[in-house]
Amino acid sequence: MKRSAKPILAVTMGDPAGTGPELIIKALTHPELRAVCRPVVVGDARMLVEAAAIVCLHPEIRKISSPSAVLDDPEVIPVIDLNNVPRHGFERRKASPTGGHAAYEYICRAVELAKSGDMQAIVTSAINKAALHAAGHHYDGHTELLAALCGNPKVTMMLATGKLRVCHVSTHVSLTEAIKRVRADRIVSVIQLARDGMRELGVEDPHIAVAGLNPHAGEGGLFGDEEIRHITPAIEQARALGIRVSGPYAGDTVFFRTLQGQFDCAIAMYHDQGHVAAKMLGIWQGVNITLGLPIIRTSVEHGTDFENAGKGIGDPRSLLCALNLAATMVANRLAVTGSAIKTV
Repeated sequence: MKRSAKPILAVTMGDPAGTGPELIIKALTHPELRAVCRPVVVGDARMLVEAAAIVCLHPEIRKISSPSAVLDDPEVIPVIDLNNVPRHGFERRKASPTGGHAAYEYICRAVELAKSGDMQAIVTSAINKAALHAAGHHYDGHTELLAALCGNPKVTMMLATGKLRVCHVSTHVSLTEAIKRVRADRIVSVIQLARDGMRELGVEDPHIAVAGLNPHAGEGGLFGDEEIRHITPAIEQARALGIRVSGPYAGDTVFFRTLQGQFDCAIAMYHDQGHVAAKMLGIWQGVNITLGLPIIRTSVEHGTDFENAGKGIGDPRSLLCALNLAATMVANRLAVTGSAIKTV
């Protein structure tokens, strides 16, 4: 089997107690996917073998020691086997320290491989935050963990579902804390990250819309003045940097307008403002992208789906979208910089 120029993508298995292993088998046996990338699972080979039986598919699960051993063979799912899920005492459909620690180790290994240049991007399956914390890894989610592993650069989360792309000023904090974080410096940083992210998605000069924090974007100060004190000054600063950005717009219409094509990306002020808009379009079709890292990372938009683990009925569309989007971002970054690793 010949070598290939297709990008090598590290696919983390996620929490082994969830549907991640099953979704990986379904996604990685799609011939259309294998036409654009060479996926390598970072996970537990035995769990993948069991998952293949559950979903009634029969690829060869081949253990490899290094991405350099990856060949372009659509009949094979290569796996860097961490062998970290015990045969006895581990249960599907249940959050546990064992599952949380296994998922943590997959992420750490994938980031290590991407930072070294052995992988061109990482695509992550779902983790469970309670399991992660129970294992002693106190991160609020993938975004925060990935940032820590990459030296804590400024990052933001982008959710991409079709034409709707949404970035966030804050995510996994209380609403009280989220309001405190609506400050000009953070908003400008997120606008810059959104512009850079859209370029890697193939939009060279994106028009970025900024949502207000308050109803009707504050209605000129009638419903709150954060727009006047923080958001509008941030927009003006970003424009001075040459970014095509406008707003603040009412949060109840800006995401619909973005979906209709008036804008290329929208900036949400807090988690639910952006997530509700994106997930209404279907959590099985959206992609979570971490912007600002030196490496490319995309992810499924859904959770571990413990309830359906082991049933073989999980929907792999979000994972397929994440894999395809990662391959696109690699190609665009390579075309501009010649490297899949970016200086931050």
